[in-house]
Amino acid sequence: MGKRSQKNSVLMVCVGNLCRSPIAEAVMRDVVERAGLQGEWRVESAGIEGWHSGRQPDERALNVLARHNIDYLGSARVLAPEDYLKFDYIFGMDLSNLAALRRMAPKGATTKLLLLGDFGLKPDERILEDPYYDIGEAPFEQIYRQCSIACNNFLKQARLNQIM
Repeated sequence: MGKRSQKNSVLMVCVGNLCRSPIAEAVMRDVVERAGLQGEWRVESAGIEGWHSGRQPDERALNVLARHNIDYLGSARVLAPEDYLKFDYIFGMDLSNLAALRRMAPKGATTKLLLLGDFGLKPDERILEDPYYDIGEAPFEQIYRQCSIACNNFLKQARLNQIM
C-alpha cells in the first residue's frame, strides 16, 4: 500500500472525475499557489467509477477554469485503495460520493473523508451538484464558485489545525 509524503495531501473525488473533482482539484491548487504553499501540498482528483479513465475533463469545466485563468492538464483516473493511505484528506462532492467513499474504504484507512461543501458554504449550497447532464456552462461556473469558497476555507482551517 501507499505511504504518505511529508506534504499535506488532498484528493478530490466525484463520480467520473470529469466535472466536479477536476474543477475542485484545479481550484485547490490555485488556492495553495496563491498562498505560496505549493511546496507543502499535493492535490489530485479521482473518480469513483472508471467510465472516463484517461479522458480530459468535460470541455465546459475546462472553459470555466480558463475564464478564471486556471490551467488544467490532468486526466480522469479511478480511486484506488492505496489512495486511502496516501492522502490526508479525501473530499466527496456530494453525500452520495461521501457514502461511496466510506463504503469503499479499506480496513486500516487513515485518510479523513470529508464533504467539500462543509467548508464555508451555506447549508443549502454545501452539495456540489453534478452538472454533467446540464446544458451550458452556468452549472460549471456554480461549481467553480462553490469550490473557490470551500477550498479557501479548508486551507485556512487546515493551516490552523482545525480539521477534525
